Amino acid sequence: MLIITIKQGKEKSILAGDPLIYVSAIEKVDGKPQERNKPGATAIVQTSSRQFLARAAYNAKSQVAARVWSLHEDEPVDHALIKRRVQAAVQLRADALNSADPQALIQLIDGDKDGLPGLLVHSYGGTDGYLVCQFNAGGVDLWKVAIVQALLKATGCRNVYERCDQLIRKGEGLLVAPGALAGDEPPQRLMVRQGGKLLPMDIRTGFTYPR
Repeated sequence: MLIITIKQGKEKSILAGDPLIYVSAIEKVDGKPQERNKPGATAIVQTSSRQFLARAAYNAKSQVAARVWSLHEDEPVDHALIKRRVQAAVQLRADALNSADPQALIQLIDGDKDGLPGLLVHSYGGTDGYLVCQFNAGGVDLWKVAIVQALLKATGCRNVYERCDQLIRKGEGLLVAPGALAGDEPPQRLMVRQGGKLLPMDIRTGFTYPR
């Protein structure tokens, strides 16, 4: 496993709850070259005096060099953690999801707020509709299969689509390959309610058609 040593004094923001660790805060990264070069590889983050700070997803290709998964030394980054956090995020928004207009685009997962840094998920049409995911960081991209499996189970929705922001993913050193991850791809044009109005939108890209 990788070990990230933080410069003296730079650990304060991590301990205060900031999930983002920038290149300028890092003293050194120890570990095998293939792990250091893998976007999203799990790393132990430690102080300059070698005290545990966090477990994080490391990405040498990003200006955000690491994104914190957990501040707890006894909480491994594994399938169980991913499943717990996806389920918790879905449960948190269950009431809004169940009572929502089926033509509304509902945010289901909001990255750092849900302990899934870089992951955005929106729901359209309930269980018979579509989930649109954006994997905007190396860590969640590396756990993509586990995230999709957890989403399918937690929501009952069979259709999961990956939307790609080209600028963000290239900046993270990630492939830009949008497409269906499970089930069917959303149609190019759907009616989406925004601000009380129904607007034609391509939920695969977020593009709203002129009326």
